[in-house]
Amino acid sequence: MDEVQVRKQAEALVAQMTVEEAASQLKYDAPAIERLGIPAYNWWNEALHGVARAGTATVFPQAISMAAMFDEEGIEQVAQVISTEVRAKYNAVSKRGDRDIYKGLTCWSPNVNIFRDPRWGRGHETYGEDPQLTSRLGAGFVRGLQGNGKYLKAAACAKHFAVHSGPENLRHEFDARPTEKDLWETYLPAFETLVEESHVEAVMGAYNRVNGEPACGNKRLLTDILRNQWHFNGHVVSDCWAIADFHMYHHVTSTAPESAAMALKAGCDLNCGVTYLHLLAALQEGRVTEEEIRQAAVHVMSTRIRLGLFADDCEYDQIDTLEVDTDEHAALALEVARRSMVLLRNDGLLPLDLSKLKTVAVVGPVADSHTVLEGNYNGISSRYVTFLEGIRKACEGKARVLYAEGSHLYKDRVQNLGRADDRLAEAQWAAEEADVVIACVGLDATLEGEQGDTGNEYSSGDKNTLELPPCQLRLLETLRKTGKPLVLVLASGSSIRVEDGNAILWAGYPGQAGGTALAEILFGQTAPSGKLPVTFYKDLSDQPEFTDYHMKGRTYRYYEGTPLFPFGYGLSYGTVRCTSAETDGDTVKATLHNESNRDLEDVVQVYAHAPQDADETPHPHLAAFRRVRVPAGATVTVEVAVPAKAYTVVREDGKREQVPGTHYLYVGTQQPDARSAELTGRECVKLTVER
Repeated sequence: MDEVQVRKQAEALVAQMTVEEAASQLKYDAPAIERLGIPAYNWWNEALHGVARAGTATVFPQAISMAAMFDEEGIEQVAQVISTEVRAKYNAVSKRGDRDIYKGLTCWSPNVNIFRDPRWGRGHETYGEDPQLTSRLGAGFVRGLQGNGKYLKAAACAKHFAVHSGPENLRHEFDARPTEKDLWETYLPAFETLVEESHVEAVMGAYNRVNGEPACGNKRLLTDILRNQWHFNGHVVSDCWAIADFHMYHHVTSTAPESAAMALKAGCDLNCGVTYLHLLAALQEGRVTEEEIRQAAVHVMSTRIRLGLFADDCEYDQIDTLEVDTDEHAALALEVARRSMVLLRNDGLLPLDLSKLKTVAVVGPVADSHTVLEGNYNGISSRYVTFLEGIRKACEGKARVLYAEGSHLYKDRVQNLGRADDRLAEAQWAAEEADVVIACVGLDATLEGEQGDTGNEYSSGDKNTLELPPCQLRLLETLRKTGKPLVLVLASGSSIRVEDGNAILWAGYPGQAGGTALAEILFGQTAPSGKLPVTFYKDLSDQPEFTDYHMKGRTYRYYEGTPLFPFGYGLSYGTVRCTSAETDGDTVKATLHNESNRDLEDVVQVYAHAPQDADETPHPHLAAFRRVRVPAGATVTVEVAVPAKAYTVVREDGKREQVPGTHYLYVGTQQPDARSAELTGRECVKLTVER
């Protein structure tokens, strides 16, 4: 829609409201204003990897798993499906007078925070540790969700603005203090891209303070940067009950009216919570003006107008519930699951040859779990296929499948009245009877996730170790002692130290079709093609203190140790080698050769490094990437655009500058680091660019 028209319509609508009515629209559960024909609307909806918490929906792999595809167009496709299902559900329930939570069109996704520390429980909601990967995937998600019609198909929300990545148990009171360089180089780029390029409709503030000011009451973030510098014209929403934290935990204000005033004046339009019930008191106390209340109301009503909620010509009004949970959507969920799994190790055991197997043991506490498929902020699928179910179906008529739970997810016994390790003997027996053992181990969102949403009573959702739970370590030790060929399937949304097994496959949290995708990969129907969106570390010994928001020592860009498995790394059932590359500075042309006898997918990755005397970042950083299919034995040439930003550095004062001189580009299917070369036997092609 024409933005001038939107603004005028919103201003005219708000001008008809009393100040009390305008203030009432600034809370997430906005009431109806019947005399103006404005129905009630609940702003709170989630769509991280499918329509969440609103009944049946297609459940795609968790965000961190989708990030492993390194596929901007693929993420956009997923978001297009999500927006269709969001619209279908909204149309169906609103016609029946149901305007409850999780049933609107304003989706509080994506989460584009940087997964800077492997302990952070919510990291699996993100697209990983790299600003460029996060920016591109976030941009694709927003495009897909919002659509390109006259009206918004759904409204996306970039969260949590800004500098937010744990610890969970301190988030309501913590003060994150990044340097200006880290702020502009690491924490803000994804938000900037989503605002300036993808025109994201909403931005959600974070719980924590940023350099002393609460993020949801931070004038520098919400007004100076977001509105004035980036020209954001959507609405800003608080995280849930974050404004109450101002006086309850941050102690930067003393009363609820004072907190409401601080947030509103800083630029927070909409309150997820109840503190804006005190806006009228703040008005009476002279802390805010009527104009400030009306201005925020204009922002939120503009979003409802862009969504076509007051129009009779919205092209999305006819989408119905028959477009939810379709075969086509399920097929895409399966395709994404296939592309998101990452092969970390393989001594030749994979793919398994079913013609040579009589008995397969599937062991482990996540083998038959729906929860591990879902991640968090999820919907409910009607089509779940667990790891066990996928493997059993693949083996039908070909091999016997033995199943043993092996251990609890984290407790020392499965049966409360049993002894410790009460499932180990069964697991040992199954392994000894089998030709190969598939151990399905890891975590789920009850162990790593958001404070208050998880069963992790010790760390509020964060991890305090990179080890598997002790009961699972004992299970793996038992399986290892049997001497049987061992495939380790790791379910997690973060870095876990895993070194057991002839083969290791990181399954992430793979969504409703996870079991089918896993079986296809294990038995060779599909070749793995995912790449790690985070660094897998050996332990926490050389990690900075969790509350330290300086980037030194964090993520592949600043880490000086040797990782267990590097960012950008992932094996396949064959080798796609970058044999040569050339560049004019704006585009890289990479020649790729598939050395195997099967079709493969891989990811061309381009890393950039500025002249050493000008760049305080010790390692090359991801500048561009492109997923590509290379037929068996074929050689293809792929073009990848390199953004001008690749030739810049961010100085200590936060200023991004073009740097003259010689720049280096590294082109391959991995990072240009020693560990990746050691694990793959491949090197990147090094190019020079004069600027």
